[in-house]
Amino acid sequence: MAVPSISPIRLNDADAALPTLVLGPSLGSTSASIWHLVAPHLAPHLRLLGWDLPGHGEAAAAVESFSMGELAAGVKAMVDETVAGEVHYAGVSIAGAVGLQLGHDYPDAFASISIICSAAKIGTPETWHDRAELVRHQGTDVLEEGSKQRWFGPGFVDAHPGRVAEALDSLRATDAGSYAFACDALADYDLTDELGRITAPLLAVAGEHDGVCPPSAAEALATGVANGHSAVVPGAAHLTPLEAPETIAGLIARHVLG
Repeated sequence: MAVPSISPIRLNDADAALPTLVLGPSLGSTSASIWHLVAPHLAPHLRLLGWDLPGHGEAAAAVESFSMGELAAGVKAMVDETVAGEVHYAGVSIAGAVGLQLGHDYPDAFASISIICSAAKIGTPETWHDRAELVRHQGTDVLEEGSKQRWFGPGFVDAHPGRVAEALDSLRATDAGSYAFACDALADYDLTDELGRITAPLLAVAGEHDGVCPPSAAEALATGVANGHSAVVPGAAHLTPLEAPETIAGLIARHVLG
């Protein structure tokens, strides 16, 4: 295992004197593709800095496995090299898990953490290892139909075909080996009994219809950390920044800016 090299992705041209918000993507997406509808609402107030998982977007493919702790260490190294001053974090799904790992491993690093559609433990080890093997043998295309069902709430696919198509394009473009390594990392990830060590102010957001990380998972995060609160996005499922960007932007802005 090794710490992945993570490169910063500038999502706006804000003054460097503004606080920085680091934005992380879901598995099979990029920070730009998952946050592009939220970013304009936050851009006047924050310097937005994204990061991508190995093998996603322009990020180099992973050549060896990594743990969630190592992935968080890669993000922390990127932040240390890029950001001076106040820094906040927000991540979706796997990047939300990275946010929890960052809060656990580096308790003084972030002024606030926003966890979007994630949990202290996601799924089961068997499910993640099975998905990793499936993708290694058949590529990420095989996940398209299941992902569409998990990611979006009732009626969204028909109402917003363009957003859905862009999300699926990102999934298909993801390097299969890197995706599988991320699945293996999630299989071993479990901070359920360690949440009390997270002291940064934490916002946990869930989609009403998220079957992957349901509202109960967000509530567990909010009550398990030292300083947390939760919110539910009505009508949404697992990719709330695409489903309800204005709502997500408002929740994050209130959490980060007060």
